[in-house]
Amino acid sequence: MRITGVIRERRSFSETVSERASETAQEKAADSRPSPPNEKTASPLEQRSGTGQGQEVPTGGAFGPTTDRKPSAFALSQARSKRLLYPFAAIVGQEKMKRALILNAINPSIGGVLIRGQKGTAKSTAVRGLAEVLPGIEVVVGCRFGCDPRDEENLCWECAERAKEGVLPTEVRPMRVVDLPVGATEDRVVGSLDMERALRGGERAFEPGILAEANRGILYVDEINLLDDYVVDALLDAAAMGMNTVEREGVSASHPASFIIVGSMNPEEGELRPQLLDRIALQVEVGGIIDVEQRVEIIERRNAFAKDPVKFREEFKAESDRLRSRIVSAKKALPKIGTGKGELRKIAKICVEFGVDGHRADIMIERAARTNAVFEGRERVETIDIVAAAEMVLPHRMRKTPFDDGEFSPEKLRSMVT
Repeated sequence: MRITGVIRERRSFSETVSERASETAQEKAADSRPSPPNEKTASPLEQRSGTGQGQEVPTGGAFGPTTDRKPSAFALSQARSKRLLYPFAAIVGQEKMKRALILNAINPSIGGVLIRGQKGTAKSTAVRGLAEVLPGIEVVVGCRFGCDPRDEENLCWECAERAKEGVLPTEVRPMRVVDLPVGATEDRVVGSLDMERALRGGERAFEPGILAEANRGILYVDEINLLDDYVVDALLDAAAMGMNTVEREGVSASHPASFIIVGSMNPEEGELRPQLLDRIALQVEVGGIIDVEQRVEIIERRNAFAKDPVKFREEFKAESDRLRSRIVSAKKALPKIGTGKGELRKIAKICVEFGVDGHRADIMIERAARTNAVFEGRERVETIDIVAAAEMVLPHRMRKTPFDDGEFSPEKLRSMVT
């Protein structure tokens, strides 16, 4: 018999909160007891870093020697600058890449984007900067999976249990960009079940993985073509079902795992597995900009950001706010826009003429075209939207034959719709 969730004692949420509060009080009481004269007590930070056990603890840090004095303004500025990201609006050129990311942010059902190109072309900079121009999302307070309180059908088992006892508390948090390292283990990606604790009725028998962290956010995979097969299989399953399921010895746990997958790769290091390539909706090629003036502007902007990131970000704040407003407006207007029968026929004809397999390309072109139209402020899909979408959907779906290199031709696409 398969048990969905974890094996646990029957206890109410209020009892669980009370028990955890009691444990926290006991820990604080234990920490407040004085240490023996010749024994040094390691702080939590020292314990995590491995110091405090026969190792010398440095007396200084980023703010200088440990004293009661306030840290200097320079040290605070230095610490803050480490957390500041290069603004999405400040990226020079690469318009197709930025448009593909924005379309997915407006309409996550499009299905992600694959960015192919050389190193040093702002791929990761664009992905990380995108999160700062996106509106926040409403989540259940304390939920490890970022559940949507309005989507009762897809709540995790923990939120479902809490919902039975009353209204779920909510909060708004920023959109997350979660990195999936190439060398990540299977347990780190999908999560792990502690069978011993589960069978004994432990409360936290399931440890969430990267897919849980990325739920309702952006999952960024640099060098996605180098992922191990078991990670690719996990991504395919989660992308298809919108859920992540971990099963060990007849005990299983499931949680929502709906995310925007963004992958980047250098084609010189190998191609992407076909099954995953087909799942990613859009593909864009990026390369070094050949315009001299734009390259000069890139240098100047990067130098300005390195010199004073706070001031640089402030210069692009107005532009970032305008972009955020456009995205918010487009998300609200998206359900109201439709695609006419004539435009649908154009999409179908394009897919037939370019010889793509299956019908996924047709669906993705329609979604991307509709999203592009609403972002541009149009009330219906036009030919220009279909062309823009098809240029990102078709290139990696072309069938290759022994006598055809399968290269995508933008000129052929435009001639078909004019």
